[in-house]
Amino acid sequence: MLVCSESVSYETDFNLSILVKVLTIAVIGAGVIGSAIAKSLLSMKGERIIATDRYIEKLRGLEELGITVTRDNKAVREADIIILCVKPGDVQDVLNEIKDEIENKLVISVAAAIKLNFLKKTAPKARFIRAMPNIAILVQEAFIAYCVDSDVTLENKSKAEEIFRLLGKPLELDEGFMDAITALSGCAPAYLSVILEALTYAGLKVGLPRDLALSLSSQAMIGTGKLVLEAQKTPSEIKDMVTTPGGVTIEGLRELEKIQIKHAIMKAIEAATMKSRKITEELSSIKN
Repeated sequence: MLVCSESVSYETDFNLSILVKVLTIAVIGAGVIGSAIAKSLLSMKGERIIATDRYIEKLRGLEELGITVTRDNKAVREADIIILCVKPGDVQDVLNEIKDEIENKLVISVAAAIKLNFLKKTAPKARFIRAMPNIAILVQEAFIAYCVDSDVTLENKSKAEEIFRLLGKPLELDEGFMDAITALSGCAPAYLSVILEALTYAGLKVGLPRDLALSLSSQAMIGTGKLVLEAQKTPSEIKDMVTTPGGVTIEGLRELEKIQIKHAIMKAIEAATMKSRKITEELSSIKN
């Protein structure tokens, strides 16, 4: 009886292993963002990854990692989930090209300014999630806002969140926030790089070696972010903790106040938000 029991258990395990389906995820447009996503997906166990790009010679590094590469977007016929990483102006053409191959499949679009209704009208039989990460997905530290269309199932959403957690910190939000999120979170690495560059140059001016000035400035950004996210400190609290009467920090803050740096950053994000909305309107008018 013991031998029979072990035999049944072995046979059951064997049959279950046959039934396990390998999930295939295709990344269309494996540029900087698309390649970073494809590489992050490698940490998912058992999944097959396909990456497409018109310049396939740029994908050799992905191929060496075990990712299937091709310039044929219709390779998504083999995929269960498609991640669309092309430029906003190319989204409609790509979806028209593959609309038959993505019927009833989950498509995650990370194209800025492209609304769900635009995606849905172009390929009505696909299920769409619109996501807005930023370039910090390269180090798995992006904030990823996303919204879903009405056909997306709980299973679809769960799988998408699993993917997003490989890239950073996901949060489902109302689509009405997406233009502002694009302008703030999507563009923030560029704005912060301007500040980081200024801090580095300032370090050089007061006599610090370049590498040291850059390291000090970068670590200060990381530490300040963690004070907010992990220690639950507000920016005002952090500023007050650092600033002492008659001290060094207040002298620096006094100079910053002269150039209205907060006003400049607010205007930059406002302008970027308006640009995102303008792109949306322009693409919608072209489609109509």
